[in-house]
Formats: sequence, C-alpha cells, structure tokens
Amino acid sequence: MAAALIHPNWDKPPLGVTDGFSLEMTAKDEASLREAAPLIPVDTPIAVTFLPGEDVAARVKATVAVRELGFEPMPHFSARRITSEDDFEGYLKAVVEQAGVSRAFIVAGDPPEPVGPYFDTSALIATGAFERSGIKAIGIGGHPEGHPNMTEQQCWDVLVKKVAEIEARGMAPLIVTQFGFDPDTFLAWLLKLRALGIDAPVRIGVPGPAGIKRLLAFAARCGVGASTAVLRKYGISVANLLGSAGPDKLVDAFAKGLGPQHGRVRLHFYPFGGMVKTLEWVHAYNAKHGISA
Repeated sequence: MAAALIHPNWDKPPLGVTDGFSLEMTAKDEASLREAAPLIPVDTPIAVTFLPGEDVAARVKATVAVRELGFEPMPHFSARRITSEDDFEGYLKAVVEQAGVSRAFIVAGDPPEPVGPYFDTSALIATGAFERSGIKAIGIGGHPEGHPNMTEQQCWDVLVKKVAEIEARGMAPLIVTQFGFDPDTFLAWLLKLRALGIDAPVRIGVPGPAGIKRLLAFAARCGVGASTAVLRKYGISVANLLGSAGPDKLVDAFAKGLGPQHGRVRLHFYPFGGMVKTLEWVHAYNAKHGISA
C-alpha cells in the first residue's frame, strides 16, 4: 500500500531499466518542464529542489505546475535553510493544499549551521508535521560514494535510523541517491543496503546528457567521484572535454547488473543538460532497446 504511493507501478516488474523513472527540477525550470511535458509519462514523480536564491512562491508555483501537467510532485525541504517553524509548515501547507502533494524529499542542506531551528532531516521528521499534513511518503538521500562529513558507518547508521523513524510514523521511506558515474559502486552499495535489512525502494541518480565540462562541474560541486578510470568507464575521456556525454554506458550497466538481490530500484534523472534533452535521450534509449515504458 505505502509503496504504491511512491510510484503507481512500483510493485510491478519494470518493463525495462528506464521504466518508472523520476526527474528533478528547480523552480526556474518550470518553462522547461512545460516544453518537455509531452515526452514525460503521466504520473512521473518530479522532485522540486530547495535551492538558495529561489523564494517560496516560486517553489510552490513550480510544484503546482508539476501537478497540473499530470505528474507527481515531490518538493524538497532543506532543513538548515528553513528559517523558522512558520517557514517550514507554511511551505508544507501551501504545496499540500495547492498541489495535492502527498510525498516530500528531505535533505539537511549545505550550510554547516542552520539558519533556523532545524539542524538535520531527523529534526524535520520529529516535528510530526509531515504526517499531520497527510504526507504519505518521505524521500531521503543515499550516498553510495560516501558523505564528506560522515564516515561510511555513520552514513549507514543515519540511514537505518531515518528509515525506521519514517516507518514508525506511518509513512513510506524512499531512498534517492546522488548521481554518479560508476555503476559498480552503486550496485555494491545496494547489496549492502539490502544486507542491512533495508527494503525501502531506491532511486539511483543518473546524470542526463550534458556537456562534459558541465558534468564535471556538477560532480565537483556535489562531491561525486570522477577519477580518470571512472570517467573512462562512463564514456568520458579527460583528453577531450569539449563534447557532450550521455549516460548510455551507465544505464546499460544497470540494465545488465540489477537483479532481484538489489530490491526495488528505479532511475532518477538529474537533467543537467536540460529537461528536453534528457527526455529525448530516454525516448531514444527506449527505442534502441525495445522498451515500451
């Protein structure tokens, strides 16, 4: 029951590796979303990020657009960027009432210290505001390549704790990973996740097609591993940074490597090269591989 709230087809075997994918956008991407809408399957989950420099009204407007276009909005809440209880609960109330939001994604945020009362995502969960507002699913971050401020064991401990907290409050946990270039790292991380007894569904972060320099800039900003060997595996040569690169090899590796032992997994696209370009890539990949998703 809870899993169905995360994606309508989650409990069905995927028709292909791209089936049931989700997308990420910022408030500034509303026009791009409208342009790309004809290429996006109905009910596709679309996360609306919580970035500095974008006000609440713009985020709410983008979230409403996601719903109006026939997709499933999942707004982000960045704990350390929330200025007050009123700021948090006001935004939550607005997206629930205006966009019919039933799922949310929570992150701690980049600032080392909070600007308001919430130090981390556990503090947001502890308020009880999500379940009081009717939120049915909570997304949390997964870090297959580690976290700059935590040890590997701390990452696992925090993840186990948050999954338990969300479930104890009657909501469904969903894990969404940072993007990366190395499929082997992600597949090994998934096995460890399941070995720890976490059966929550996972969305693996995949970078949409983009200019190589742009991809590397995002990788550096997000702490994503981008060694020469990893980039070569992905299909990028550090000797030629002028072109573009798509996730063909990465997605092929997931199509080949994912199995029942990895649990419920779908892809989450970060459209660094643009929403339309990412959706065109998905359609081309599906056509090439006979996927009718």
